[in-house]
Amino acid sequence: MTTEAGTVRPPAGAQAVRRALDVLHCFHDNGPDLSASDLARRLGLATSTAHRLARTLLGAGFLEQDARTARYRLGPAMTELGRLSYHQRGLHLAAPELSDLAERTGASTDLALRSGPDVVIVAGGSVTPKVGLRRPLHATAPGRVLLAWPPAGESAPRPLPPLYALAGHTRLEPPLAAELARVRQAGYALDDGSAHGGRTLAVPVLERAGHARFALAVRAAPELITDARLDWYLAQARACARALEVLLIPPAERREPGARTG
Repeated sequence: MTTEAGTVRPPAGAQAVRRALDVLHCFHDNGPDLSASDLARRLGLATSTAHRLARTLLGAGFLEQDARTARYRLGPAMTELGRLSYHQRGLHLAAPELSDLAERTGASTDLALRSGPDVVIVAGGSVTPKVGLRRPLHATAPGRVLLAWPPAGESAPRPLPPLYALAGHTRLEPPLAAELARVRQAGYALDDGSAHGGRTLAVPVLERAGHARFALAVRAAPELITDARLDWYLAQARACARALEVLLIPPAERREPGARTG
């Protein structure tokens, strides 16, 4: 819809949909159940508005409510859609490869993809613990891998917050653009002292066009991923990434055998 002044207005109901989605996003951190007042505070809404949104989502199965506390958590409809998406992407096929890599290396292994300005872990060792699965792209090794091999038309990173590590809020050097250039040239990203502790090595799972469809992360204590053993861990991660390309990327979009990263 366009006003007389030429301003484009969202279609009727779009604001309500946006707010309902914002309510669901409040549960990204996998924290405790939230009350209507918690939701209102997080979203900057009146408690009555947050309550109406939550009740609507409750009725559709996207939220459920604890009968004792009246607090909300994600509901069965979210579980159903999540499982469907998991299988539609073929992520169930990745689990054996990730488990095998973890057993060979003694490390925790994760598969992640991009969701807007964040990286989201979608399979692997960090999916089960009660920790948030979403992190800022620029603040993690897998996120910087996804930024270093972006989709077509995104050769330069979009504006992002300053490059801070999550652990201790230590500023990372060099600046993001230089760091992404280094990641692309090296073919991997490395974090020391990640938010989960330890050292994280990440490599891309690339499609034919050179876009990182996923990022594969290997995380372990610094005593395991030492500088002396980094090349061995890198070889193991890259071998797994190539296997995941075959499992998760359609044949017409896969890289040719022997194609180099970068």
